[in-house]
Amino acid sequence: MSAALISIIGPPAVGKTTLAELLCADLPAELIREDYRGNPFLEQSYAGGAAARLPGQLCFLVSRVRQLAVTTWPEAGLFVSDYGYCQDRVFARARLGIEDYKLYEQLAWPLARVVHPPDVLVHLDAASQTLLRRIAERGRDFERVMDAEFLDSMRAEYARAAADALCPVIEFDCEAADFRDGAVRAALAADIRAKLSGR
Repeated sequence: MSAALISIIGPPAVGKTTLAELLCADLPAELIREDYRGNPFLEQSYAGGAAARLPGQLCFLVSRVRQLAVTTWPEAGLFVSDYGYCQDRVFARARLGIEDYKLYEQLAWPLARVVHPPDVLVHLDAASQTLLRRIAERGRDFERVMDAEFLDSMRAEYARAAADALCPVIEFDCEAADFRDGAVRAALAADIRAKLSGR
């Protein structure tokens, strides 16, 4: 049996990386972090450069395939990723033009077959106004162009991705509970372990 993967998905600023780091300490597990800093097209693609959107998306696609490839996936252990492979398609649908998306799909569809799928998917959600406040607080320049309409569409796409998942899904409403609370996170970790026990 190969190593287990817990993937955390949700809209920007919902807390994916924070939760991934905390779960890695709690479970324990190893962290797989989205390499947004290594994407040279990212800021330009959000700053209005439509020509940079496809290369920016393909850069993420290659990075995610490299991190999750079944050919190099460990035989044992537990890993938590602060993204899900499915979110690549979420952003591609939201940000690429029709022709660029067609090209993206021609590459992404066959590559999905060589990616280790999540054993458990944790879907985080929060109100768009909460996300906007967090985006402002963390101060990433490329995110400042995100508005409530964009975040609403992202939340809907992530809900769709969670509904279509082929693995157990844990839905977590960040407005109803705070995963930084130890007791809340202990319950979440117990739920994850229970779902992993059925592998």
